Amino acid sequence: MSLRILLLCHSFNSLSQRLFAELRRAGHVVSVELDIADSVTEEAVTLFRPDLVLAPFLKRRIPASVWQRVTCLVVHPGPPGDRGPSALDWAVLRGETQWGVTVLQANGDFDAGPVWSHAAFRTRATSKGSLYRREVTQAAWQAVAEAVAHVESGARTAPPWPGPAPADRWQPLMRQDERAIDWAADSTERVLAKIRSADGQPGVRDALWGRPCYLGDAHPASATTMAAHAAAAPGEVLAVRDGALLRRTRDGGVWIGQARLADPPDTDPAHRHFKQDAAALFEDEAARLPRRPVPLQRADDEWGELRYTEQGPAGARVGCLSFDFYNGAMSTGRCQRLLDALRQVCKRDTQVLLLFGGTDFFSNGIDLNSIEAAAHLPGDSAADASWRNIQAMDDAALAIIGATDRITVSVLRGNAGAGGVFLALAADEVWAHRGVVLNPHYKNMGNLYGSEYWTYLLPRRLGDAGARDLMATRLPLLADEAARMGLIDHCDAQGREGFEQRCLQRAREMAGAYNLPKRLAAKQATRERDEASRPLALYREQELARMHRNFYGFDPSYHVARHHFVHKLPHAWTPRHLALHR
Repeated sequence: MSLRILLLCHSFNSLSQRLFAELRRAGHVVSVELDIADSVTEEAVTLFRPDLVLAPFLKRRIPASVWQRVTCLVVHPGPPGDRGPSALDWAVLRGETQWGVTVLQANGDFDAGPVWSHAAFRTRATSKGSLYRREVTQAAWQAVAEAVAHVESGARTAPPWPGPAPADRWQPLMRQDERAIDWAADSTERVLAKIRSADGQPGVRDALWGRPCYLGDAHPASATTMAAHAAAAPGEVLAVRDGALLRRTRDGGVWIGQARLADPPDTDPAHRHFKQDAAALFEDEAARLPRRPVPLQRADDEWGELRYTEQGPAGARVGCLSFDFYNGAMSTGRCQRLLDALRQVCKRDTQVLLLFGGTDFFSNGIDLNSIEAAAHLPGDSAADASWRNIQAMDDAALAIIGATDRITVSVLRGNAGAGGVFLALAADEVWAHRGVVLNPHYKNMGNLYGSEYWTYLLPRRLGDAGARDLMATRLPLLADEAARMGLIDHCDAQGREGFEQRCLQRAREMAGAYNLPKRLAAKQATRERDEASRPLALYREQELARMHRNFYGFDPSYHVARHHFVHKLPHAWTPRHLALHR
């Protein structure tokens, strides 16, 4: 039975996108309304006449005028009985080993309606955002699918709860004093838990060089790194690596990747500070610190954004390059570091090169936050920073396309969007896990045209008409759908655990295949033929001509959209490609 389902959400985030795409693939008619005001929600229900309202990500309660008219199910990132707005924050801070997602019916109480379904998962020692994007999102789809099946059967009330009712546990909004760091007393493990519990938003309020700020994106420092700073006092900032600051704890150290300056009270949202690389935000102070770069091949406990390993015997060897950039954002500097890494690893005697991207995101293209920061720097501008960034992205994509002496494979462990999708397509093959969502378009960011050689790479896979249709659709795409249409080559449908090892096994078989020399010869011949027909430099020139108009032209749409995105300004309306009812 096909249902009319209205997704009501604060923003169309990774969880909302996954549910939207999964429900559509299951045959349901799905429309989206952003939670702007009660009157807007009421109007959406009147226009769309849904069988079900599903709320995967809200910051306000659904109005009674809606939940009293139609069945409304809320997706809560906590187990049955858990209530409150900071569910995942508390789970990370307390080190819960088991957690879950509950789908419950909206009523007058916060997170207290009848439970329709739930799904449990084991947690990892990681940030709130990483858990949300992987375990929470997967469990949410499992629980939503169960609840929707119940609605399809004609039910309008929750199924009976098996066994004793779950204990009610109200967890209030976590305050900053409850995750404040005592650098002299807190262990490294405790510091990590506090920062990870505030990942994304709101961050942990602290101070650097006497300036109040919010900290995020923390990683443990190795004992080897801290041995050089044994005499440092807890809280002292010691070194810089990959845009992160090394800070001493009571018993070790942490790398702090992101920071945001604290705003005075009542600051206009459009002028609030936003997250940046910690070393870039405190550029003058960081410039006086020693740099502590690390080689691509190093010990597992030595943090760095790029890492390289090799496996397999000589003549059938597989190289693995990961680039784990925060939120998949690739600033000019990160693109340049990736390019340097690609040049290094392509000198290695390997037959297959796996590009692993990051654990949560393969890549999301240019770094809008660093570009927004350039708008406030003397002698710089957002347009100039955008131009530098897209050129650096193109350089990295070109290096992958030009690696004709080995097979290259992009492995998508996490989502990919905009230029990050086309960076992946620069490889010979693209493999993705079943839970990955792709957004292979640019237009949602102020009608950007896009580059990364997409006008060359995309028609090779989908043809000219297919490429035009995909770029105009502007909707999230599930990995298995992408595989069916030929956008990617392989979708792994097994569990998320073990995905990397399965990809390595496939790559080892490819590296040792008897026909590898023939395949490489065919790859080189195709690249030479394509270059003779139309040089890559011409594709790049024509793409960048359009991008130049986006950055420097009379239409400010890109700059407005970027500013709104970075400052997380509330939406004034729901984009029409999502709101089918409008």
